[in-house]
Amino acid sequence: MKLMDTVTWPGRLVRFMRFMRFGPTALMFGAMPLLCAAQTPAPLDGRLLACGDDAPPVLNSRYNRGANGDAPPADQLQALGRKIFFDPGLSASGKQSCASCHSPAHAYGPPNGISVQLGGPRLNEQGMRSTPSLRYVHAPQAFTEHYVDLMDNNGQDSGPAGGRTWDGRVNQAREQALMPLLDPKEMANASLSEVVARVRKAPYAAEFNALLSPPGTRILDDEDGVISWLTTAIEFFEQSPEDFHPFTSKYDAYLRGQAHLSATEQRGFKLFNDKNKGNCATCHPSVATSSTFIYPRFTDFEFFALGVPRNRQLSANRNPTFYDLGLCGPLRHDLVDQTAYCGLFRTPTLRNAALRHSFFHNGVLHSLREVIDFYVTRDITPERWYPKDAQGRVMRYDDLPKAYQGHVNQDAPFKPLPGNKPRLSEREIQDLMAFLNTLSDGYGPTPPRPADRTMHSPSPRHLAAAR
Repeated sequence: MKLMDTVTWPGRLVRFMRFMRFGPTALMFGAMPLLCAAQTPAPLDGRLLACGDDAPPVLNSRYNRGANGDAPPADQLQALGRKIFFDPGLSASGKQSCASCHSPAHAYGPPNGISVQLGGPRLNEQGMRSTPSLRYVHAPQAFTEHYVDLMDNNGQDSGPAGGRTWDGRVNQAREQALMPLLDPKEMANASLSEVVARVRKAPYAAEFNALLSPPGTRILDDEDGVISWLTTAIEFFEQSPEDFHPFTSKYDAYLRGQAHLSATEQRGFKLFNDKNKGNCATCHPSVATSSTFIYPRFTDFEFFALGVPRNRQLSANRNPTFYDLGLCGPLRHDLVDQTAYCGLFRTPTLRNAALRHSFFHNGVLHSLREVIDFYVTRDITPERWYPKDAQGRVMRYDDLPKAYQGHVNQDAPFKPLPGNKPRLSEREIQDLMAFLNTLSDGYGPTPPRPADRTMHSPSPRHLAAAR
């Protein structure tokens, strides 16, 4: 990645967009994500929101007025969203909340090493995909099939990018919030009316009604209004900086000049960025430098096929003819005819990856070390990762039909060195692991103030390490 120098404010904005993966083309088409820059030298469009001083999501439906005829106070709507997020009473089992799968103690990711969390009315139903963390994905760009970065990619079409979930099929947090509420293998409500009935019985029902009922009305009597405000409140809660983008890792402290990376961590950082070694930063950008510093989210929100092994512990995979093909189905329906997208899943953030115990869309691997080993040895010792058929032949990329196996990424570190040698040695793997551990939140005695989430003078050490 080319380092940014000090430029005038218009130049900063262009380079700002360049790193955050939404170029001028995306601006023209309305792909306006919430961005992470707390202080700017000139006013910005109100849709460019700062991680340190977030404005609320835009209320653009007919339900945009509260009890006083004005927009509800953002802090009260956020507090209500928190209560909703932690309410198990919204599930058919009465025991599963949003936080059951998105645990705050685990960076709003899965609370255990189970590949796929269980749900349903009796909490014994298994879905198809692992639970992603909700941290640092609070504002992905809107999904597009044709992401074009005019600055970094010479106007070339990079393909699909953006959206939420493993297949990018929704753009707004409020849309995503409806999915688990209605999924028969998650919170398992049979209908939106059933969700509304549960809200009416919730311990916060009176607060919900008082905050959100326009004068002379009762919002709890309006099913559409309840659903609209329920999901909006969750969206407001998911904009909480302290919960969802705290930037409290050692790496963030290092960027602020408040911590030093060890020699091992520094070596790991260089390996992370080296396109001939780890090559991680190609999909998980690690550096952004300008006079207005933006902390990287360690994902480009693009989609790739990695040839992840089939997880034979998933009930859906007991059918040998079933395949989870990501962008082209079965959960996403609008791209089923786009066979070039089959097997592609969205790049997750690597922030807090060291805290996870299930990895990839199917949760097939269970440690960060195992994930790195997969990247390094997938095509060198495939028998380690894939089963053999009756003739003893290794079934490479066994979770994809043969027609789509050509979609699997072959870049470094997958691509071996001459002589079929791995891109990373054992020591280099240890160094890379050390750096990835610096991305876990919770480093240091206190979280940064909002103003501390912007760095105006990048450390010379950091600039040198990025080269």
